Amino acid sequence: MIATVLLVFGRGVVGDDGGYRLTAESAARTRAAVTYVRAHATEFRAATDPRVVFTGGWPHGPAGAPDPPAEYREGELMRALARDAGLDAYARLDAENRSRTTLQNLALTVQDGLLGGARFTPAHPLGLVSHPWHLPRIRLLAGRVLGLRGAALLDVPVTGPEPVPARRERAARVACRLGYLGLRTPEALLRRERGLTRAAHRVERLLGRGFAARHPG
Repeated sequence: MIATVLLVFGRGVVGDDGGYRLTAESAARTRAAVTYVRAHATEFRAATDPRVVFTGGWPHGPAGAPDPPAEYREGELMRALARDAGLDAYARLDAENRSRTTLQNLALTVQDGLLGGARFTPAHPLGLVSHPWHLPRIRLLAGRVLGLRGAALLDVPVTGPEPVPARRERAARVACRLGYLGLRTPEALLRRERGLTRAAHRVERLLGRGFAARHPG
């Protein structure tokens, strides 16, 4: 089956003296979406509401750095790159630019109404554009946020830089599976994520103080 609604997941923005730019991984994901749409141009042109949604805010900014202006966040920069490639001739291009995590990518896209009125089924799946190591966790969270599983989701894997160690990603999937157990709405999931993040920060502070006490000066 062909997906004529794609959700593209960001992988970071880099800020430097020249302004803001996408990481190589975010650019690769954008190019993968462009390649997929062009390969299925006939289906996109025939679809009722074809769209590509680019998600991401500013997850990899250095500590203490201000958020970039809205037009320079992941989702907006990916959309601009896709528009430069002519993708808007085939589909509506939208950007979610507030999220910092994969869960937020999904939940805020839903809250912002960026998937339109589409109903996703095995015959009309939602396309997920990301690196192969990331797609299993996206599928897990899409089941929680969207209630979609199996063939209602279509993987659109990206080739290119894959810097995340497999062990760390497996740990992230386990944490998602346990941490969000039983939750089914974007609001509840986001509340749980905020609580887990606060708890993690408290642990980090305690560990940091413990290290300092054992290694004074």
